[in-house]
Amino acid sequence: MTSPKPFTIAVPEKKLQAIHDRVADYQWFDAPAGTPEWAFGMSTPVLKDIQNYWLNEYNWRAQEVLLNQYPQFVAEVDGLPIHFLHVVGEAGGKRPLLLTHGWPGSVFEFWEAIGPLAYPSQHGGKPEEAFDLIIPSLPGYGFSGKPAAPIGQRATAKLWNSLMQNVLGYDRYLAQGGDWGSMVTSWLGYDHGSHNGKGGCEAIHLNMIGLRPTPATPQSEAEIAWLKRTQAAMQAEGSYFMQQATKPQTLAMALMDSPMGTAAWILEKFHGWSDLRDGDFLSVYTRDQLLTNVMIYLVNDAIATSVWYYAAFFMEGGPALPEGARCETPTGFANFPGETVYSPPPRSWCDRAYNITHWSEMDRGGHFAAMEVPDLFVQDIRQWARGLG
Repeated sequence: MTSPKPFTIAVPEKKLQAIHDRVADYQWFDAPAGTPEWAFGMSTPVLKDIQNYWLNEYNWRAQEVLLNQYPQFVAEVDGLPIHFLHVVGEAGGKRPLLLTHGWPGSVFEFWEAIGPLAYPSQHGGKPEEAFDLIIPSLPGYGFSGKPAAPIGQRATAKLWNSLMQNVLGYDRYLAQGGDWGSMVTSWLGYDHGSHNGKGGCEAIHLNMIGLRPTPATPQSEAEIAWLKRTQAAMQAEGSYFMQQATKPQTLAMALMDSPMGTAAWILEKFHGWSDLRDGDFLSVYTRDQLLTNVMIYLVNDAIATSVWYYAAFFMEGGPALPEGARCETPTGFANFPGETVYSPPPRSWCDRAYNITHWSEMDRGGHFAAMEVPDLFVQDIRQWARGLG
């Protein structure tokens, strides 16, 4: 372990110019005629709009100022450099909350939630609702170091527990996550829960259900119906998962060579997994938000190691728990209605895998809840935490 070292994002101009040149030189081709705009994947008109904005209006240096707004650090944790934000606000060094992002996200997903969670009195809350926030970049993502071989979610949970206890000195802490962050957070609760008697994770909050009970067989009509819906959703939308899990290096070779290809691969998921009932894609997110998240992958050459994370999921054994076991750490869950591909199982299924103590049905929002609807995301975390006492 090493002591945290302050970190400032400062991407070399040469790197930014190389990305700009690749974006400008992208060779366009015709979209399929007579098909709906998003039917075959990434929308050509939307990506052309993004390219134009990227080349003529997007300002990475302004985004660097935004990204450097909060204190961030790098510490070596079990031999791997881990980048993280550490925001000690009105909690004054107490009440730590570990937030973990997923793919194709980044620490930037949480940006609009940081102020309200760390400084609630400035955002309509009460000072006693404040958290110390610790927001790390996953191994091989963002500004964290790149592992020599795939590291999975359970191994990441071990890294995070070391970061919290051994590097930052938090004997006990809370944790939240969605997407891969939900798996990491679930393993924190299972392997490093404070109920095991060694300090660690006291409670978890998820906006995606990760772990599965064993045996993973449905026990009601509702569970059978959910399983059928999930299988159909993965058949329609899960090809990316199998590619990244089984042949990540082939995909990585293409994405590493093309900033526009990387943008298309990422932005198609932001479109498909977000709650667009009340607006179109570019009304839910700003172009700056979308491009800054993409750029965090590009400026760090991190898209290759980010997709390795899927192969590591199966290398570790997947989401199944030992037969009869469950995550006994108190678990909160927020069900965002725009979560279509990874919609949650019925409560009965979840209760077999988790010690569910808080369950919220949200009004809006999708897979990227903290970025889509930061107000509701913050509201539910506050409510969950109040219930913990």
